[in-house]
Amino acid sequence: MVKKVKLDDIAKAAGVSIATASRALADSPVVNDDTKRRIWELARVQGYNMRGLPVNSRWSAKATISIIVPKPQGREGWLLDPFFQELLGGIGEAARSLQCDYLVSHADPQNYDDLSRLMDGTRSEGIIFLGQSFLHERLNRLVGHPMKFIVWGGELKGQEYTSVGSDNIRGGRKATAHLARLGRRRIAFFGDTNAPEISQRFEGYKTALDQAGLAFDPSLVFPAHFEIESAANSMHALIRRGTEFDAAVCSSDLIAIGVIRALRKHGKTVPGDVAVVGYDDIQLARYIEPPLTTIGQDLPLAGRLMVMKLLNAETPNDMQTERLPTELIQRESCGA
Repeated sequence: MVKKVKLDDIAKAAGVSIATASRALADSPVVNDDTKRRIWELARVQGYNMRGLPVNSRWSAKATISIIVPKPQGREGWLLDPFFQELLGGIGEAARSLQCDYLVSHADPQNYDDLSRLMDGTRSEGIIFLGQSFLHERLNRLVGHPMKFIVWGGELKGQEYTSVGSDNIRGGRKATAHLARLGRRRIAFFGDTNAPEISQRFEGYKTALDQAGLAFDPSLVFPAHFEIESAANSMHALIRRGTEFDAAVCSSDLIAIGVIRALRKHGKTVPGDVAVVGYDDIQLARYIEPPLTTIGQDLPLAGRLMVMKLLNAETPNDMQTERLPTELIQRESCGA
């Protein structure tokens, strides 16, 4: 029978106390990196059970960041969204350039207690939450916790936590104003206006209509989740109503793709009959037919900012919220 390797065996082989061996395997900052590496090597060579060890332990990484993606209620497949994949890529490239590891957690926080347990139990140097979802007020309650965290998302009313995100109001305004300049007069909006960032894009949409002298028509506002099928169903509903429209502002590129698909099924041309603007500028946007006019967000910059803010801050109070500019990227779905 093979003898089970115990913690005191590792400590004896390393010539340290059991407490030091335990701290090293737990990646405690009180143990220097050389000692940690030596103890980890001994643990692996001797076949010590690593299953219970923290997943963020590492050989050469200077830090580890945890990424949490709060799942919106009723929404599945969140991590499959191309936008979030590109945002994760931006974070990953930034982390690698700074010799930092990152892990994407399967945690699905639903309330303040879930968030608090995540903060108390993590061994990372900081946490990035990708999106506020329905957790805005709960995230506010985390302010003052010693663990550093930052949120990807729009700056919301009453926000106390630090976030990095694009200027959604200006982005929505740019998309709508572009269509108005092209002579479009019945501009529909597609998106879930209850979602924090989409509500800001919707606010920009209404502001641009007013500035262009166009009346806001609630019958041209259609809910759509960040899914092609959801957007296509919303467009089918709009067409079946017989409501007149000649343009669509879509709160994501995936929604825009679904809108274009539905328009084609009804024999309508893009941009001839209906001009379409998306939001995000995911890579797929430039390859669909017609290539999609959209509002671009600088995701590599967003990734760098979130990682650097977490790593450079000594305390959570050292970080500040930052808004990134948006850019109108003109392609063929608007005709100009």
